[in-house]
Amino acid sequence: MSSLQEHLREKFLATGGVRVCVCEEGSPCPACAGPMRVLKSVCRSIQTLEHGPFHLREVSHVCAAGCRRPDGGRVWRRASSLAELIIPGRSVGYDVMVWIGLERFLNHRQREEIRCALKSEYAITLSAGEISVLTRLFLDYVRRLHEACSPKLRRALENDGGSPWHLDATCEDGRGTLLVALAGWRRWVLGAWKIPTECAEAIHACAHDTVKRLGAPCAIMRDLGPAMIRACEQLLAKLDTKIPVLGCHQHFLADVGGDLLQAGHDKLRNTFRRLKLRGGLRTLARDLSRELGADLTPARDAFRAWQQSASHALPAANAGIAVVRGLAQWVLDFLADAEYQDFPFDQPYLDLYERCLRVRRVVDGLLRKPPEDRRVLRVLRRLGRLIDPVITEPGLANTVQDLRVRARLFDELRSALRLFPRTNGHKQPGLAKPLTSQQAAAQLRDLRTALRRFVSSLHKRRPERGPAGNLRQAIDLILQHLKKHGKSLWGHEIRLPAKAGGGIRLVDRTNNLLESFFHAMKRGERRRSGRKNLAQDFEHLPPESALVQNFTFTDYVEIVCGSLDRLPHVFADIDATERRKSAGRRKAAQPTLPNSMPMIETGSLPSLDRQLIRSEALEFRIDDIICSKPPRVILSRPYLPSATV
Repeated sequence: MSSLQEHLREKFLATGGVRVCVCEEGSPCPACAGPMRVLKSVCRSIQTLEHGPFHLREVSHVCAAGCRRPDGGRVWRRASSLAELIIPGRSVGYDVMVWIGLERFLNHRQREEIRCALKSEYAITLSAGEISVLTRLFLDYVRRLHEACSPKLRRALENDGGSPWHLDATCEDGRGTLLVALAGWRRWVLGAWKIPTECAEAIHACAHDTVKRLGAPCAIMRDLGPAMIRACEQLLAKLDTKIPVLGCHQHFLADVGGDLLQAGHDKLRNTFRRLKLRGGLRTLARDLSRELGADLTPARDAFRAWQQSASHALPAANAGIAVVRGLAQWVLDFLADAEYQDFPFDQPYLDLYERCLRVRRVVDGLLRKPPEDRRVLRVLRRLGRLIDPVITEPGLANTVQDLRVRARLFDELRSALRLFPRTNGHKQPGLAKPLTSQQAAAQLRDLRTALRRFVSSLHKRRPERGPAGNLRQAIDLILQHLKKHGKSLWGHEIRLPAKAGGGIRLVDRTNNLLESFFHAMKRGERRRSGRKNLAQDFEHLPPESALVQNFTFTDYVEIVCGSLDRLPHVFADIDATERRKSAGRRKAAQPTLPNSMPMIETGSLPSLDRQLIRSEALEFRIDDIICSKPPRVILSRPYLPSATV
């Protein structure tokens, strides 16, 4: 492979000093059919992946009779072979732009990486600024191609019997809000927009634009945000047919769990922080590691042997110290009990409390027969003293008991909806086998029956009065959420028309498809920028970058361009088509920007507004108004009628 690249590089370098002259004659004027004469010749340096770098002399022709186009310009012609190869107004080919764009948004490479790769593999030299310009130009071509192929994409979706939409927005620290509409069955990005904030007006405007281009969806999967719910209701009111608007089961559980467990979990977390338990345990483990010193490896072996022994007594010397050190580390490793999900599906501080209780009982059990080694006894008692404040903290036991009651109710709701946790990032073995449509529909009916049984049991268990106020409040909260969002949790069975084969097809129960898309997008941006916080990156990331991800799907590529190798030619055809259309009409007085969809302004602070309000001119204006003296007002004697004097 390396020898092939070196051979290609030698071929590209061989054309570095070559001068090419392009002059196409013989075609008559398209307006009067008369002859054409030479207008000018332009010499410039050109770089393409196909030919490498070379010098070009291009001869342009103009109508000898002086014909004019409808827009007022003279009828002239450049070489058609170059128009299919070189980007208008640039000195690089379409293939260079496509290569840079795919490397940037699919492989997430930095500008310097792209520049060095072009230099080493194709002998093409570009500056970092030119790479940025070509990257943005590539995104503009991708958007124009997506819009131009909208009729073909619409027919493909209609042949499937329609397509469910996954609609959601993401941002980073409240900046760079990106709204994406994703086709649930094809996995295509149907549309992507930058919106000021997640408000109903902006979401509805973007969704309505997608409906006009690609047709109405057969269902919409959304989260439970009030702005998203209101936007979907507005969109549904404008559609001719009724479609199911579904709420994400994962978001529903997160909503319920947050309201159930947030207050108690926050109180538990604040207590642990005030007691500084984790810091004390880390200090203990670090001190014992230093005390063991060079004997740490044999001490670990002794700790492993104690775990497998039948006796509960602590060994003496370094082995006993290693056991106490291991118990302290086991408490600190409470995150191992997590399900690899965020709160409320994981309650880490409740797991920490449970481990503290268990280790304190272990310490009590070991102290029933105190170790004879005084060093081991000393560190064992130190471990017990570190955990004692957790046990004796006033009111903490009641908080944990209430939290356990609510956590059990939340686990019952999860079991009813069968959203099982992942184990070490992988699905459970029982769920690995894919289901047919009939089996999945039957499973959905079972889920609905299980949820009804759970609701019925909640009504039976709800105490009308008495001291069980925590249980009553928790049950009421779950019932309120089910009453508010219960209708949107069902309706995933979509009946396909006869032309699509009939039968039913299911919509995903969660919006995890789009969440995973956002996660992969942010992971790629972190790989490119090296930054954990992507607030600035997402604020300047164009929304068309989401459309580039469609090139990873072969069915989408076949529809829009046939193959990725033909993408430069398709972009050239787009420019040629637009030139033919513009040649037949007059210039507008004020040309509009492409894709200038009216955007709803909100109370957020976009980057353009931030530049205005942080300018020195505004500071000067404010100071000037404050420091200026008010105008002198001369008060004259009011006029009074003579009768009142």
